[in-house]
Amino acid sequence: MNEQKVRKKSCAFCADKNRVIDYKQADLMLRYVNEFGRMRPRRQTGVCAKHQRALAQAIKRARHIALVPFVQE
Repeated sequence: MNEQKVRKKSCAFCADKNRVIDYKQADLMLRYVNEFGRMRPRRQTGVCAKHQRALAQAIKRARHIALVPFVQE
């Protein structure tokens, strides 16, 4: 078989304690949303489960106050 070594991504929020998840940072929220407006899964972003839950909550809040669109055109 043709096996490739896959390096596990480290959580950017765990690595840098100064980075905070805030729904008012639309540029940060858009990094974790794909081109269709859907949230990217953990396996794509490399974020740990704790911070993925916080990101999901922040993205939903940002959508409701129209900082992040629900659907991309």
